[in-house]
Amino acid sequence: MIDRWHWHGGGLSAARAHFGAGDTPWIDLSTGINPQPWPIPPLAIDWAHLPDDAALQALEAAAAAHVGVDPATVCALPGTEIGLRLIGDLLPGPACYIAPAYRTHGEMIDGSTPLGRAHLAEADDQTLILANPNNPDGHRFDHPALHDLLARRGGEGWLILDEAFADTDPAISFADQVGEDRRLLVFRSFGKFFGLAGVRLGFLIAPPAILAAVRRKLGAWPLSAPAIAIGTAAYRDQPWIAATRQRLAQQAATLDALLIRCGYRPTGTCPLFRLIETDDAPALFDRLARRAILTRPFTEQPRWLRIGLPANAAASDRLEAALRHG
Repeated sequence: MIDRWHWHGGGLSAARAHFGAGDTPWIDLSTGINPQPWPIPPLAIDWAHLPDDAALQALEAAAAAHVGVDPATVCALPGTEIGLRLIGDLLPGPACYIAPAYRTHGEMIDGSTPLGRAHLAEADDQTLILANPNNPDGHRFDHPALHDLLARRGGEGWLILDEAFADTDPAISFADQVGEDRRLLVFRSFGKFFGLAGVRLGFLIAPPAILAAVRRKLGAWPLSAPAIAIGTAAYRDQPWIAATRQRLAQQAATLDALLIRCGYRPTGTCPLFRLIETDDAPALFDRLARRAILTRPFTEQPRWLRIGLPANAAASDRLEAALRHG
């Protein structure tokens, strides 16, 4: 049975139970979630009634304005994970997905084939699933490359982009290319950039026929009233969004410098995490965990370790001490 921390980031309770660490507070660096979340203000939430259709439409309009797309192409989801799996049920195979990547990308369409970036021509005329920026290596496809991949889907395949980490830089997104004449689907995640993964909120940007099929699968009231209220207010908070993009870039540079000082070479373009490659990655993961610092190891790539952003200087100091002194 695979360990919880090898399956997905965020397995803090399992790590705490396994490694202990006494009264030392744990630092969770195993995810790519913003460690300084959007500050939820007092919100008027109607707990007594079913979520309002107009409020859901306002959320989708706020998300559309944030991404820069037509609200008619946006469908809110109770988390991108569910949306990916729903699309997997709606689209026929065959399909390919870029590996390494999210585990869900390989599970959402039965019989999908993993491909490395050097072998994407093997996916021509098929559905291709990829994250941009990619997780865990942070690779970023530019727009000319995405246009080329989209043009090679043929008449039956789709290009499915998971832009879970694209909020850090609006130039990354390809979502404005979605249209009725293009076989393109784009997913966006709320929880990572806004640091509120527990809200369970995501979005699909797709042609109207696909959105209609997804809405039928979701049924009535797909989101809770708190998720709608929080998401709408956060997407409208443009000053916080702009300041956070700048702050995350600075924090990523600080993490890069820390890792380099400790003898590691960080890779990746997404400011929410970095990947290091080292022969002693399993031992390093264990050593950090025994100091109550959780990172993300990979069974398929045992020399890799993904490290998220420390929340503050104290967390950075603990990480550097653990990396330096063992």
